[in-house]
Amino acid sequence: MLAYIGLIASVALLIYLALRGVNIILASLICSLLVVLSNQLSIAESFTVFYPLGKLGAFTFAGKFFLLFACGAMFGRVMGESGAASAIALSLSRRLGAQRALWITVLACALLTYGGVVVFVVMFTMYPLGLKLLQEANLPKRLFCAALALGSGTFTLTALPGTPSIHNVIPSLALGTDLYAGAWYGLAGSVIMFTLGMWYLERQRKLAQERGERFEPNARDLQMQQDSRMDSLSWKKALIPMLVVIGLIVSPRLCLTLFGGEVLEGTGLLAQCLQFATQQSVLWPSFSLLLGSIVVLLMFSSVRSRSLSLLGAGAEDSIMPLINTAAVIGFGGVVTSTMGFSQFSKFMLNSSLPPLLSMFFSISLMSGIVGSASGGLQIFMETMAPHFLALGIDAGTLHRLAAMASGGLDSLPHSGAIVAMFTITGLTHKQAYKDVAVITVVIPIIATLGTMALAGIF
Repeated sequence: MLAYIGLIASVALLIYLALRGVNIILASLICSLLVVLSNQLSIAESFTVFYPLGKLGAFTFAGKFFLLFACGAMFGRVMGESGAASAIALSLSRRLGAQRALWITVLACALLTYGGVVVFVVMFTMYPLGLKLLQEANLPKRLFCAALALGSGTFTLTALPGTPSIHNVIPSLALGTDLYAGAWYGLAGSVIMFTLGMWYLERQRKLAQERGERFEPNARDLQMQQDSRMDSLSWKKALIPMLVVIGLIVSPRLCLTLFGGEVLEGTGLLAQCLQFATQQSVLWPSFSLLLGSIVVLLMFSSVRSRSLSLLGAGAEDSIMPLINTAAVIGFGGVVTSTMGFSQFSKFMLNSSLPPLLSMFFSISLMSGIVGSASGGLQIFMETMAPHFLALGIDAGTLHRLAAMASGGLDSLPHSGAIVAMFTITGLTHKQAYKDVAVITVVIPIIATLGTMALAGIF
């Protein structure tokens, strides 16, 4: 009994510490210690093996995905510094109007994240533009957080096929599938998330206007100045690097679709590239992002002279998102080493629930425990995915539905991404979390269950 109480208390404490603004790395260590003591685990083994270096250790995860995080952050940095990202978003603003600020934010974030820009970098890139749009539309900042979350943390993160996001790469590595696995299910889930999300945002926008809520900048917002390069770049030119990244990621799939699997059997350069692209689910998207960064540096003179410094700064941008994610995975690594977790896994695998529903509850709870979709997905793929494959679930279906299921309870208050977003925007959980929770928790769960129903029917 004490072991189960310790597991529940550790998750509750992790959420509480996150709400209080405690550093997520420190919080993960404190809560890991609570798990260790309540479950009578070896302190030495827990903090030298399970937490940092085990199969699900923090640095095991960080080492495996460092290159993807780094290349994504570098691409986001050069896109932001060159003004290309802002040019794309401002083009949307001119065509849709400032009153469509929430639509613009969602579409711009979706385009950036689907192109491979790391979510944390999108937050920094979009916030200056978001301030301008919110001021023109006179909308409260809390709705910007919700729109940012919808565009960068829902359908483009876990549902849309082809995205180079970590959440699409993890199941690809574990199951041997490609980034387009379960494409139709992903498209169906994306439509549900986007439709419900925009309905909620528009409803909240109208209610805010009726209540007289207005844009209220803080001191940091007032000090921020608009980058003059935003109005000087052509959106068509700014879009080229994004097309390069997406094109490189899509090209192997197109070649296989057009020419069939026999193209992989050749010995030419094309065949070798296709073999590499299909076998290296982390390296190929990483190289695509890196090449996209090089294209930006070659195209825009404003960043060309600072190429190395900007790439270096981008690499630094990736460290905290990577370490924060790795820290909660390390906490999950300690949790999964307990007898209670083992019994929970056996219970879910042996339950009378349909396999897809059992999978949904399993991965949702794991993502909720570690406060990270990528963390929960990694743990699930390492510990439980083979059992669900053995139950007869198609690998492509498991890839897509597992990725979507990971994007629900991952956004509880202790999520590193949630904490980072509120830090950047200068808001508190009390001010903005309700809207973000509806967008990133409630709606993705509805979309996943709806898509699972389709999978069960078809």
